[in-house]
Amino acid sequence: MDFLDEPFPDVGTYEDFHTIDWLREKSRDTDRHRKITSKSKESMWELIKSLLDAWSGWVVMLLIGLLSGTLAGVIDLAVDWMTDLKEGVCLSAFWYSHEQCCWTSNQTTFDDRDKCPEWQKWAELMTGTSEGAGAYLLNYLLYVLWALLFSFLAVSLVRVFAPYACGSGIPEIKTILSGFIIRGYLGKWTLLIKTVTLVLAVSSGLSLGKEGPLVHVACCCGNLFCSLFSKYSKNEGKRREVLSAAAAAGVSVAFGAPIGGVLFSLEEVSYYFPLKTLWRSFFAALVAAFTLRSINPFGNSRLVLFYVEYHTPWYMAELVPFILLGVFGGLWGTTRLGRYPVLEVVGVAGVTALLAFPNPYTRRSTSELISELFNDCGALESSQLCDYVNSPNMSRPLDDIPDRPAGPGVYTALWQLALALVFKVVVTVFTFGMKIPSGLFIPSMAVGAIAGRMVGIAVEQTAYHHHDWIIFRNWCRPGADCVTPGLYAMVGAAACLGGVTRMTVSLVVIMFELTGGLEYIVPLMAAAVTSKWVADAFGKEGIYESHIQLNGYPYLDVRDEFSHRTLAADVMRPRRSEPPLAVLTQDADSVEEVEALIKGTDYNGFPVVVSRESERLIGFVGRRDLTLAVKTARQKQEGVVSSSLVFFTEDPPPLPDDPPPPLKLRRILNLSPFTVTDHTPMETVVDIFRKLGLRQCLVTRSGRLLGIITKKDVLRHMAQMMDQDPESIMFN
Repeated sequence: MDFLDEPFPDVGTYEDFHTIDWLREKSRDTDRHRKITSKSKESMWELIKSLLDAWSGWVVMLLIGLLSGTLAGVIDLAVDWMTDLKEGVCLSAFWYSHEQCCWTSNQTTFDDRDKCPEWQKWAELMTGTSEGAGAYLLNYLLYVLWALLFSFLAVSLVRVFAPYACGSGIPEIKTILSGFIIRGYLGKWTLLIKTVTLVLAVSSGLSLGKEGPLVHVACCCGNLFCSLFSKYSKNEGKRREVLSAAAAAGVSVAFGAPIGGVLFSLEEVSYYFPLKTLWRSFFAALVAAFTLRSINPFGNSRLVLFYVEYHTPWYMAELVPFILLGVFGGLWGTTRLGRYPVLEVVGVAGVTALLAFPNPYTRRSTSELISELFNDCGALESSQLCDYVNSPNMSRPLDDIPDRPAGPGVYTALWQLALALVFKVVVTVFTFGMKIPSGLFIPSMAVGAIAGRMVGIAVEQTAYHHHDWIIFRNWCRPGADCVTPGLYAMVGAAACLGGVTRMTVSLVVIMFELTGGLEYIVPLMAAAVTSKWVADAFGKEGIYESHIQLNGYPYLDVRDEFSHRTLAADVMRPRRSEPPLAVLTQDADSVEEVEALIKGTDYNGFPVVVSRESERLIGFVGRRDLTLAVKTARQKQEGVVSSSLVFFTEDPPPLPDDPPPPLKLRRILNLSPFTVTDHTPMETVVDIFRKLGLRQCLVTRSGRLLGIITKKDVLRHMAQMMDQDPESIMFN
């Protein structure tokens, strides 16, 4: 009797912090599909079941899109309200943000659209006056206290209920998509706590964004819906296809960029991305964007807060400052973000609030700041950045205002922006990596947008005052609208984001979806490529790869080149000084010996050989499967004792008279493990591990087993070859 004829729970599953075997997952899915196809010909009910199985992927995508779009809308609305709550409250309806409160008021005028009697600052509400030093200090104090409360709640909830809810989540998602198991990282508690604490963390005014964590939130939604369908819950390879599509939906709602989301998933986070996943990612991103658009969190019928339209074309000469912004972005990408010890969240939040309040550009939310920096100065703009000196006889259409000399407001704004730039750079370095949900997209874009706007104003004023210079003479005549400072802010934002993440194609698409400006793709491309080149000159890893390395995750990057002339024999284990390889024989070990081998070693699996003398390879058996099989056999199969023989062959070996019943374990044996010879170049071995997603491969010579190479061995060897610490790779 083969007790394995009936499937028992957990066989074929993986332990926490271990790598999956992509080949085994793929072959299991093929077997499942073959079984469903053959059964579908038997009856109408089986045919319906096969159709439901085929459609389950699209149903999961629909559910992911709906839930991630809804959560993103709720987060946007809550952040908007809680950020304004630090400054005041709406008397007519306390759940309204400042903007919503004043737009619903009948006493709001267009010129003073930020002021209305229904919205009161805390000092005005408590003391009845909004002017004077006392009112300013009271508003200052309450702003800091609210920031401290929000940050304290965020870090407490993360620490107590879901430690995995901290950070942006993208480095871990990249690792999970490459085939690593981190149980609980995409669980229900993580989803709930991440959603709540993300609102608190962003509202506290810390220099962090919600865009990266939204990718984690969307992947948690994907994992949640995978558990509803056995096709995905029981196959780790198929589950990762769903998570790739969920990552696309996350970026889609974070930036209102569905196509950019699909490209981000393909370029930046996914490890295995078949064509089928591309279509499904597109569908999930579409549904998510549509759901967010239906909620309309920003009240502007757009998917993002900083949607802008420019009315002036760019000129070839402007490529020089655009490329210089690319260089700045590349240098920003080389700062060692998050490498500092984790400082107390409340302390950083307090310092941030104290320093941010006096400067109007750091007091407001980062998204609002970027929105203002991206804006083109129209005739109706009331921002300080648009305080230009108007010519008295100007009669031009509203969207074609000529370049003008800067007024006092612009010069005030410039030095405030310079202080804001220094503040953002320093604070972001300390904030990223703290134990709260924290994204890097928005702070990086803010740094670039500030630098870009300042460069844009400088170019604009130089062109106005020196239009006879040779570089301006051909394209910037007096009275023309030549330079758009907002465009420089946009290019600077793209450059800094590209420098940090090393994104190129998806970054440009996200930026043009944000702004709706197809015309500005070339400046964005120039800045993105330059920032990548400059950042790569200082180090190949982007911020996510650095964090993966810092945590010691076994991530085999497809982009890393291996050009050293080593052989499989140099890397395989056991080495000369180590004890021989732990193996099982096909029909000579007892249950007691198998249990002793499992107990005495911590290997993930064991090669099975004909005999210990010949060492001819038969197959490979996983540690977890072997442990479960022996345990289940002792419970279910009558007569199995410690002296029972374990065999992996089709028929039992010759046994002495009246023996205890033998234990057949052929069903859990992998009869076609991947093998290489000891003279295979490591360059080829690394390529095989990357492209096939192997956990381990066996090293043979003429069919005789010599050793084993695991993914961990490959990563440690690569680290050693690059003069890095091989012990930094901590997991299997």
